[in-house]
This record gives sequence, C-alpha cells and structure tokens, in this order.
Amino acid sequence: MSDVIKLLPDSVANQIAAGEVIQRPASVIKELVENAVDAGASNVQIIIKDAGRTLIQVIDNGCGMSATDARLAFERHSTSKITQAADLFTLHTMGFRGEALASICAVAQVELITMRKEDSVGTKICISGSKVESQEPYATVPGSNFKVKNLFFNVPARRKFLKKDSVELSNIVKEFERLALVNPGIGLEITHNDSLIHQLLPGTFKQRISSLYGKTMDKQLIPINVETPIVKIEGFIGLPEHARRRGALQYLFVNGRNMRHPYFAKAVLSCYEKLIAADVQPNYFLNFTVDPATIDVNIHPTKNEIKFENEQAIWQILVAAIRESLGKFNAVPSIDFNTDDKPAIPVFNPNGNAHVDENINEGYNPFAQQTESTGFTSASRPSGINYPSQRRTPTNWETLYNDFNNAAPSAINSQEEEKFEDDSLQKQTLDLGIDSTAKDDDADSLIQLKNRYIISPAASGLMVIDQHRAHVLILYTKYMNGLNSGGFSTQQVIFPEVITLSPSQNIILESMQESLKQIGFDISYLGDNAWTVNGYPSVLEDVNPNETLMKMIDSVANGNEVTDEDLKTQTALSMAQAAAIPAGKQLSNAEMEHLMNELLTLPAPGYTPTGLPVISIISTEEISDRFSR
Repeated sequence: MSDVIKLLPDSVANQIAAGEVIQRPASVIKELVENAVDAGASNVQIIIKDAGRTLIQVIDNGCGMSATDARLAFERHSTSKITQAADLFTLHTMGFRGEALASICAVAQVELITMRKEDSVGTKICISGSKVESQEPYATVPGSNFKVKNLFFNVPARRKFLKKDSVELSNIVKEFERLALVNPGIGLEITHNDSLIHQLLPGTFKQRISSLYGKTMDKQLIPINVETPIVKIEGFIGLPEHARRRGALQYLFVNGRNMRHPYFAKAVLSCYEKLIAADVQPNYFLNFTVDPATIDVNIHPTKNEIKFENEQAIWQILVAAIRESLGKFNAVPSIDFNTDDKPAIPVFNPNGNAHVDENINEGYNPFAQQTESTGFTSASRPSGINYPSQRRTPTNWETLYNDFNNAAPSAINSQEEEKFEDDSLQKQTLDLGIDSTAKDDDADSLIQLKNRYIISPAASGLMVIDQHRAHVLILYTKYMNGLNSGGFSTQQVIFPEVITLSPSQNIILESMQESLKQIGFDISYLGDNAWTVNGYPSVLEDVNPNETLMKMIDSVANGNEVTDEDLKTQTALSMAQAAAIPAGKQLSNAEMEHLMNELLTLPAPGYTPTGLPVISIISTEEISDRFSR
C-alpha cells in the first residue's frame, strides 16, 4: 500500500491560512495599514472600489522595500519584525507572524510598487493566486503602494458569501476607526468610489476621537490617567448621562494595538453600576501600556486577543482609576441639601419655641384623635396644606352588582365567538400536543413562570411558551403581511427627533433609506452623520422609533441579506424584536390568553423566524418518570 500523507503545495497552504487571516475586505485593510505603521509611515491613504471587491489600495510614505525584500515579503513566515522566538516577548510592532501578505496574494491579484529612500529606482511586482507573474524596475516615490484586486477571485464560495456593499463598507469604516484611534499621530485618509469618507490629520488622542465621532464628543468624555509599575492606563471614559442603548463606542488598546478583552470590559461596566440604566452602555477609549514580556499577543492570527500576566492586578487598578475620575468630575450622583424654596413641613411644637413658625404649627397635634377617613380631625389639620377630599363609600353598590351580572353573559358570549375552530389549525396544534379546544376553559389555569414563560395544560402534558419569542413571531407575521401588501401608513410626529450615528452606521442607514420609506419611515439626512425622524410606521404604536431604527441598523450590519426581499424580512424581524413583550414583564391572565390565542392562529407557531423554539411540551410520561424514581 502506497503512502497517503503528502505535503500540501504552497498555494493550497496559503489559501487555507487565508481563511483565518483574511475574512473580509476589512481584514486586508487592517493588515496593510499595520504594515505601513510598522514601516514608519506618517501618512497613509486608502482607496476602495465596490466595498473592496474590486480594489483595495493602500499608499504609505514609509521606508519602502528593496527588490529582493519585495519578492520575499509574499512568502509564508517571512518577516522583518522578529528573528528568534525570544523576540516575541519584546514586540514593538503590529505584525510578526509573516502570514498577512502571503494570505492576501493567495486569494487576490496583488500589485506592489515600492522604493526605499536611499534608492534611485523602485520595483513593481505582480502576483496572482500566490504565483509571481512579473517583477521589474519602476520609477516611483519612496514608500509602498499596494493594490489588491478582485478579492477571493479564485475562491468563489468565499466571494459569494460576502455581504452587501453597504455592510462590507461599514465593516471597513469600523476597522478604519480602530486603526485611526490607535495611531492618532498618523495622517489617515479613506476614499470609496471616489467619495471621501474620512480625512484625518495627525493630532492628540482626544482630537482624533472628535474628528471621528463629532465635536460633541469633546464634552462627553472625562480623562483617565494612572501609572503604576504594572501598567499605565490613559484615555477617556464617557459621562454616565451620555451612555447609549445601542452603538456605544467602546475601545481597548494595549501597547498601540487593538484588543478584545471581556474581562477588562466588565471591569469598566462595574464602575457604572447604579449610575446608568441596565440597558445602556458607557463610552470609553482606554489605552494600556505594559511591559511586552507580560502579555501574549500570539493567540490568534488576527492578534486581537491578548493574554495578560497580571490580569487581576490590572483589573483593580482600572476600577480604582475609573471610580476616581467619575468622582473627581462629579459624575457620581450626590444629595442636594439646598434649602432654598423648601416646602413648609408641619412640626408639632407643644412648647411654642420661638424659632418655629407658629402659623404652620397652629392647630397641629399628632396625638389628637384621628378619624377613619383621613387620619386627622377637622380641627387638627394644619393650615396651608391641601388635603384630598374625603373619599365617600358608594351607596349604590346593589345597582353596580346588578349591572355586572347583566354584562357578564355578553362578555362570555363574546369570548365564545373568539374561540378557534379552524380544522387545519386544530391539526397543527394537535401535532404539537396542544389541546386547542380547552384553551378558553382553562384560561384561569394559565401560569406565568419567572415573568418569562407561560405554562398551560396540553393534550399530552404541559405546554410551556416563551412569551417574548411568541410575541416576536406574532408581530413578525403581522409586519410581513403588511409589507407584502404594500407597506404601512406613516404616522407623522409633531416634534421630529434627531439621531446621530457613527460613520459606519450612517453608511448602513443610507443604503436602507428607500426600503425604510416603503415600510412607512420618513427620515431625512441633516449632514454630519445626523438624521431626523419625521414619521414612522403606524404599526409601531408606542415603540420608540429611534430604538427601532438603531436595532434595524445593527441587524443589517450583522446579517447576510443581499436582496431587497431579504432586507424586508430583516426589517420586519427587527421591528418585531423591538416591539415584542420583553422577557421579565408580568402579564395578566387576559393578556396571556390573548397572546396564546394569537399564537395558535399562526400557520407555524412552533418556531421563530430565526429558528428558535417558541413552544415546548413536557409530556405526561416525562412527569410520571420523575415521580417513579
């Protein structure tokens, strides 16, 4: 039998590695910009075509490369950042693995033009799918000019699953914002389809935040600055009153590198307990400076996950620094002891002390005999205080009782008319093990568990319904029917509200504007990433339209929709999730019964649009087994 284990060709190995490093166009920009930073560039220009599908071009004025280095840079595990394993503990560069350029050229057509400052002529190299097509001398300026064309041209499955241009461009802008925040001293510019998105000049960290997110951010932040032998933490945190329900700006950096660290993020949130509501998040921009030997950045190829040696100590330092800043800038609520315009409070003064206002205390005696109606006799009420009128006991209770008895049969008859009698639905509910004929009779037996689940007897045992998911499914069906029949009418508002978005969110909303208009939203662009909501679909009723819009933007950014029909589906789902009964809300018996009746009239009541179960049946056999042990 012949040997079966063989070495993979370099082109295949590079494509496999590219799956970890290059996930979308934003990943290419991250790797190329970080290489430019490592090359000492003071200015970086990014040019995008078709959200990165057609072209990603990164131009920098860094040190450049020689002809030999330019050829070798695209080989796997080739790098100028480290020479031995010990260098991993003294890293001062963004890249070091030598996988980025090899991964990019494995799934795209790459053209590199580069020249060193000491050279008189540069070099141009073209690579397609890891194969070098040409390399020749080229007249250029010092620095590097990368052109990445037709990303994933040789991996059609990966290219097919790229999201809409608006979504991919939003991801690119988010990545650009992270790179811009971590490198405030570098000038950065990004252009998409010949339209300038950002042009940032070198400046301070706070100036860079204001340039990205608007000048209003300047008044919403308070500084953090603490230095210990273990860590130096500097940056800014948001005032509690400017916390956001959606789209909170939360960034953590370490040694000039972006990172995701849930442990430290939780530390920040713990400092805002009792200062902000449970459903909002604070803004923060925090940069940690530590000894490179005390962290490990070599956990994942993207280098966003960092392991700290002194996590617990840094946690305590971070919490203490944030609480100190919140207290120093009066962000912590305080008790107001101001006595101006204080209300007149009656004080019992049997001795008639001179410092007590006799007019207020006149006739006031807490030991006087009280009446059953108000607690004070008519003579003992202090003057100057308005008391509610005495509540009278109704004398016509017999008439009220008779009216109630007369109205009861009509109410019962109306409930009987609403009973579900459709044979096809009865078959569906029986398939789920639900006794649909007993719902009205068993209405009083409905139980709400933990303000989240509704429990009811069923034909085969107990039926448990998730109230939030059930309402999402009901509203989703209602909204989809409305969208498919021409959309909803628009409810105009008297005072239009203004919402301010981040640049990445603004891109998403621009792409959704026509679709939102069809379903009943009336929005207009004010400029500088600000929008005004002039009207919203009438079906939203008491739901906050701003919150609904933000949730729809987040859903589209995280979804895979590529057509208008998919966007319509995602819109209906986002509206349903925003308007649905939340888990934790207490319901009355009538509300539970109404919810169940609406749920059981749906064609498929068992699962939400995202595939989550709505109804679960605990069979009688399962219950019997528990008691047979």
